[in-house]
Amino acid sequence: MIVNATPNGWEVIYHRAHALLAAQLAGQWQRKDAPVRLYETLAAISHHDDLEKEWEEDILTEARAPQDFTLISTKDADAGVDKLTDLAKNALYRGRWVALLISMHISRLNEPRRGQSSKLDKVLDEQLQNQQRWRKELGIEKEEVDAAYAFMQWCDRFSLILCQQELPNDERFLEISKGPEGQRYDIMQRSDNFVVVKPWPFQDDKFTVNVKACDLSQVKFESSTELSQALQEAPIKVLEWTFVKS
Repeated sequence: MIVNATPNGWEVIYHRAHALLAAQLAGQWQRKDAPVRLYETLAAISHHDDLEKEWEEDILTEARAPQDFTLISTKDADAGVDKLTDLAKNALYRGRWVALLISMHISRLNEPRRGQSSKLDKVLDEQLQNQQRWRKELGIEKEEVDAAYAFMQWCDRFSLILCQQELPNDERFLEISKGPEGQRYDIMQRSDNFVVVKPWPFQDDKFTVNVKACDLSQVKFESSTELSQALQEAPIKVLEWTFVKS
């Protein structure tokens, strides 16, 4: 989960909500330059974080505060391997294209850990084998798949910038990442709170996206169970961003 400090406690955004925001951004992309199999790609983007089940896990820091996903330790090389396997397997129920993109996402995030665990290495090898097989079965070139995944990664990064409150002050630009065609994109929030992206990659000249967040007024928790219960009972606020073509 994504955790931001507030004056009274914490703002918590579930990873699945972040993924849905990423899909909203993807849906605004200009149609003439959209990646292949756009609607299946949107499905992959909206479900790429389905392995995260914060309500079932240890979600507290040592200080008993809600644990942001960036603070999760990876010292145990086998940690989360079974979840990765389940994510890849379950994605296939939505089709090979969705499974292919999510498998590529698994590879990108976890290949740096290769060599730390034979169990993880086996899963990573399986992903590479699956990706090659699915590309062949789908009759699609690797370059097209790479472009679609770059689009997915761009939307994922874009959503995280918004959810993690990374927009700079004073109308300064921040790089999002390179898009599916290799173009660099930057984001800036104007003094009137409208958000600008350059170059403008979207279909419409103005649109609004949103994400739901839990508003916690309690700072510390005795257990993950207590925090999970508090999240279920917490007021929900909707965070919105309106984008305009400058």
